[in-house]
Amino acid sequence: MPHTLLSAAEGGDLGGIAGWAVDVMGALGAPGAALIVALENVFPPIPSEVILPLAGFAAAQGTFSLAAAIIWTTVGSLVGALVAYGLGYWLGAERVRALFERVPLLKVEDVEKTQEWFARHGPASVFLGRMVPVVRSLISIPAGIERMNFLLFVVLTTLGSLLWNAIFVVGGYLLGAQWHRIEAVAGWFSDAVVGLLLVLAAVFLARRSWQAWAARRGARAPRE
Repeated sequence: MPHTLLSAAEGGDLGGIAGWAVDVMGALGAPGAALIVALENVFPPIPSEVILPLAGFAAAQGTFSLAAAIIWTTVGSLVGALVAYGLGYWLGAERVRALFERVPLLKVEDVEKTQEWFARHGPASVFLGRMVPVVRSLISIPAGIERMNFLLFVVLTTLGSLLWNAIFVVGGYLLGAQWHRIEAVAGWFSDAVVGLLLVLAAVFLARRSWQAWAARRGARAPRE
């Protein structure tokens, strides 16, 4: 099966991670896709923009069903996110930074960027962060550091992962041997999410400013 899938996918770039992913999914089926996605959630250099369309392509080739591809990749996302949440919960901010300094290809700046995201957007960042590069893989760490409610974390992670995974798995399924073309969509989709967050933040700040101004005006108004 791995060789059949590999030959069918020759239209894409199957060097490195992509070729390895094809071998794993061909050998293990849908649980193999879950394993790779779980690793991507713990080790950011593994790109979900490659893995997810490949899982869709594998489903199109009959390696497993489309539903299995979506379900198993979402399970993998949740498992990986729980591992990262546990790291943040048990190690704390300083030890996490020290760990990232020692592991090749991991950057302390990425952790700091994700912590800023979580501080700025709160629990919503766990859902929306699943659709932003780097943040997607690391957002679970500050959630663990801040002891975010575990059940809420699981729900938001599952929903965000399901949305992100379904878009790219279905895209890979529909594109077939041209699965690699969906990578271009990832940048646009991530930018759209960031843009939405900026708009929501601007609306929130404008509303707060208006409320503060109205409160000051009411306090200065002469009493009858």
